[in-house]
Amino acid sequence: NSPQCQGMLHFAKKWCWNFFQCMIVQLHFIFDNIVDFAFGMYYDKKAKKVPPVKNKLLLESAVSLAEKIRTKKITSEEIVKAYIERCKEVNDLINAVVESRYLDAIEEAKAVDAMIEKGVDLEKIKITQPFLGVPFTTKESNRVKGLIHSMGLLSRRNHRAEEDATTVRFFKEAGAILIATTNIPELLLWTESRNNVYGQTNNPYNTTRTVGGSSGGDAAIVSASGVPFALTSDIGGSTRLPAFCNGLFGYKPSEGLTPVAGVGLREKDYPDTMCTVGPICRKAEDLIPFLKILVVNNTMRATLMRAVQHFEELTGSATKIKIPGSEYSFKLWRYCMSHEEDINFKLDITNRKYVSSACGEIYNLLTGNSQITFSAIIKLIDEDFFPRENAEWAKNTIAKAKQFLTEKLSDNGVLFYPSAPFSASYHYSAFLRPFNFSYWCLFNVLRFPTCQVPLGLDKQGLPVGIQVVAAPYNDHLCFAVAKELETAFGGWVPPS
Repeated sequence: NSPQCQGMLHFAKKWCWNFFQCMIVQLHFIFDNIVDFAFGMYYDKKAKKVPPVKNKLLLESAVSLAEKIRTKKITSEEIVKAYIERCKEVNDLINAVVESRYLDAIEEAKAVDAMIEKGVDLEKIKITQPFLGVPFTTKESNRVKGLIHSMGLLSRRNHRAEEDATTVRFFKEAGAILIATTNIPELLLWTESRNNVYGQTNNPYNTTRTVGGSSGGDAAIVSASGVPFALTSDIGGSTRLPAFCNGLFGYKPSEGLTPVAGVGLREKDYPDTMCTVGPICRKAEDLIPFLKILVVNNTMRATLMRAVQHFEELTGSATKIKIPGSEYSFKLWRYCMSHEEDINFKLDITNRKYVSSACGEIYNLLTGNSQITFSAIIKLIDEDFFPRENAEWAKNTIAKAKQFLTEKLSDNGVLFYPSAPFSASYHYSAFLRPFNFSYWCLFNVLRFPTCQVPLGLDKQGLPVGIQVVAAPYNDHLCFAVAKELETAFGGWVPPS
């Protein structure tokens, strides 16, 4: 009981704990290498990438294309047809587009050209319809009137949306032309874009690698130059994870800025939700006008959106920080998901016909009668067999993390945060390391605006990048930093 003995005991305990942590890290490293080696043995000889872009028009930003359409340097019909041809060229390889509306899109493009030819107020159009005549896609889970809205469920494979999601309508009103909807994971709750309705989407840089989820189809077709941008949603990294895997910009706005009615199975907007709607694009200059469209009907816009100041020079200051509670990212996200309004996974997975169970679906799987993917069964196992997080602990941990990061960032700071431990992984390897999406979901939990910024390719030719985080309602800082990083490091690199 002497102080000396107590000190030695404390030192021994601390040493043993540090040694244990070190061993866990080393074992994790070995495990990751074994996984990559094993999957590489199977996949590496099958790797393909999309063919090079021949039409340089397909490499331009949405802002640039819109300007050329307005000033009659090129027609909307030419642009839309060029992107449709590219979609047809690459989709057999990457399986990103799940339902097209090519003929309707071409007719809409012709109508745009006719309107411009008759003479319009170009300055007014630039403000009210900034993306007039520019094609885009959106994930199949975002409702588009008349198109399939299966959510990746076999039980909904014939369900068609009766109206547009609010944000889809906003983009149509802004003049953009929807040419297709794209692939997703079942009910959006997995880190790969695969389901039993449409199959699996492949990475345009390497078809043996994942595109991420849940906006993987959108990210793949944008990166393959099938469209200049896509309209996505993000509740746990669903925009930023695919943007990372495909070398793109992906943006999750501050909470409350974007309407979510028609996103997933949401029938209305909810004031308290982690879910936001944002863009995936190849060029940073497209980010600001996108958000202006998404929040155009939001009364907070006037006070929240300020002029964006691009970095003129590096600040010369950087501080390494540890966000308290960040090691519990997945547990905190799991707690928050259980409190999201109008989301019941066990009911939604059956198209709200009955409440499913892990045991029932495991039996269906073993007997060959399952209509859902294995990832959905894993989610059911999590729902049925693992204990819920303590509410008081979760709320306190989230509050401490938000307060810490808010004070650190203040009104003029940004955080550079890793996107993942490695670049886009092999298909199905996520089953062996499913918690890596915690890098993204943390900022849904904290409700901070976050932009995924591409920083070129790694030695395997796969996209790498970082997340740029700002304090709530300082979204403009993310845009400015994204632009600076794009200038410095080149941003999106074509897969070919």
